Amino acid sequence: MSDVTRILSAIEQGDRSAAEQLLPLIYAELRALAAQRLAQEAPGQTLQATALVHEAHLRLVHEPNAANWDSRGHFFAAAAEAMRRILVDNARRKASTKRGGQFDRIELPDLAQRAEDDRIDLLALDDAFEKLQAIHPDKARLVKLRFFAGLTLEETADALGISRTTAQRNWAFARAWLYGQLHEA
Repeated sequence: MSDVTRILSAIEQGDRSAAEQLLPLIYAELRALAAQRLAQEAPGQTLQATALVHEAHLRLVHEPNAANWDSRGHFFAAAAEAMRRILVDNARRKASTKRGGQFDRIELPDLAQRAEDDRIDLLALDDAFEKLQAIHPDKARLVKLRFFAGLTLEETADALGISRTTAQRNWAFARAWLYGQLHEA
């Protein structure tokens, strides 16, 4: 049993001191995942990777109704979901009229580069992801682990308990399906 799994088990048993032991062990991995996600955000993003990791950690470990995790893979799947929800909530907040969501902020030096920028519209992706989750929940779990948690195909196959070939086939399908949904809108 790895240290992470042991600490997750202690948290499940109600040991709140174990939560403080968990963050140093997984911080570098979670921060790398968060930085990867934020790099795909539109320019002007105010949320930083450190803040995203800490917010996800608070939601995962310090909430009174924190989930029980079977393994390291299960914990990282929950972390990916928490990060996805935080990013989507942040995007919705920024898109609201109250926060000036109807305006695009463009810095003059960035104007030329903006045309070349191929960033993901997180709200459109979330809508497409929700549709995929309703139709193909198994493929949505794979997308969550690959895209939001940044796991490799092999790690994702292990976490889901499927073969690498099935993971490849499902990943190709889910990417094509999401691409179609995003470019249809």
